[in-house]
Amino acid sequence: MSGVEADRSGVRPDQVSLGVLVNAVPRDAVDEAVAVCGVRERRSDGKLPAHVIAYLTLALCLFPDEDYEEVATRVTGSLDRWGCWNAGWSVPTASAITQARKRLGRAVFGELFERTCGPVAGTTGPGAVAGALGTARGSFLRRWRLLAIDGFEVDVPDSKENAAEFGYAGSGDNRSGFPKARVVALAECGTHAFVAAEVDAYQVGEKTLASRLYPRLRGDELLTADRGFYSWAAWDSAQATGAALLWRAPTQLELPVVRVLPDGTYLTVLIKPTVRGGRRERLLAAARAGVDLTDINTVPDAFDDRGLPVVHLARVVEYDVPDRVGNSTGELIVLLTTITDPRDARADELAAAYHERWEEETANDQLKTHLRGPGRVLRSRLADLVYQEIWSYLIVHHAISDLTAQASAAADLDPDSISFAKALRLIRRTATGTADISPCGLD
Repeated sequence: MSGVEADRSGVRPDQVSLGVLVNAVPRDAVDEAVAVCGVRERRSDGKLPAHVIAYLTLALCLFPDEDYEEVATRVTGSLDRWGCWNAGWSVPTASAITQARKRLGRAVFGELFERTCGPVAGTTGPGAVAGALGTARGSFLRRWRLLAIDGFEVDVPDSKENAAEFGYAGSGDNRSGFPKARVVALAECGTHAFVAAEVDAYQVGEKTLASRLYPRLRGDELLTADRGFYSWAAWDSAQATGAALLWRAPTQLELPVVRVLPDGTYLTVLIKPTVRGGRRERLLAAARAGVDLTDINTVPDAFDDRGLPVVHLARVVEYDVPDRVGNSTGELIVLLTTITDPRDARADELAAAYHERWEEETANDQLKTHLRGPGRVLRSRLADLVYQEIWSYLIVHHAISDLTAQASAAADLDPDSISFAKALRLIRRTATGTADISPCGLD
């Protein structure tokens, strides 16, 4: 591919190979993560240093059907060309790779994810110019970057250590065949790129893992979430970051009408469940009177003894989805948002933005079905290595999402029009060396 073609495509041919990992995870990021986690080299011959085993572990996620030595054989040539391998070394054995992975421990790859897996849209994606939802291809709603939160489970090998660390789903005769790890992640809706995640045992619920992610939200982001994630504490924590929220309300949640807005949406108050009786009624009356609930001097009932809020004003958007389950009946969707002024986001924009939440389901499917393989159990029989492997899958998925976002941006296409499966096959075919393959092959 010529330099002119590379300029037009926005993607170099060396990026459509193992270079997708080296570009996404620079050597200095690996070294920094190793230093932060306190990992030290222990081999006197210098073979399999931390950065080499980091790239080999990532490469294992590209080839889940192959054993350690086969993957190492495939990629060490490319790693040599990238300056990450010494051509004088022999391909390491499976035992050597396992021991080297043990030396890295469980924390390095999570640290690597934090350092390398940031937002994609707005830099290389078609959402770089934030406008109306349709113009931004699902990446933005006006000034907000659209994110979604969701979780998925990962089957891990049925070893004694994994069972103790992660646990099973169910019990007795209904117990799952394998221990399971749980992952909850934030993903960009437009690009499917995971930008934050938490990994833990199966018994740690999605809401608990989500609570660890909310403090990482930023003021220029809009988080969409299904009704399973709502609680007053979760809403309070996420709203405190300054990010905009757009969550589906649980069916049983009481939403008193404070004021009907010109576009048919209405304002409500979300009150901490421990606030009851007369105090609750006073707060509702103050909201209906238009009193500023954020002023502790005007409405002291709106705060607890520590000065923290016990009530939030929210806007409700309701719409009906006809024949949602194919039985000729409709389903009422009730959305809660912190965007209380219709001038900042119309009701139809918010409904469309919430629909983009399903893009994280696509991201989960890309990772579990295409990258890892349907129904596949992870390799690692040790808990530390399970954490490494899960974080590696998240990093590799992000690298591919970034690559497809660059290709779609260069062609002014929706990232959804770029096949993740085809990009993955192309990367796998060329991972043993750089090939002159145009990114148009990703279309």
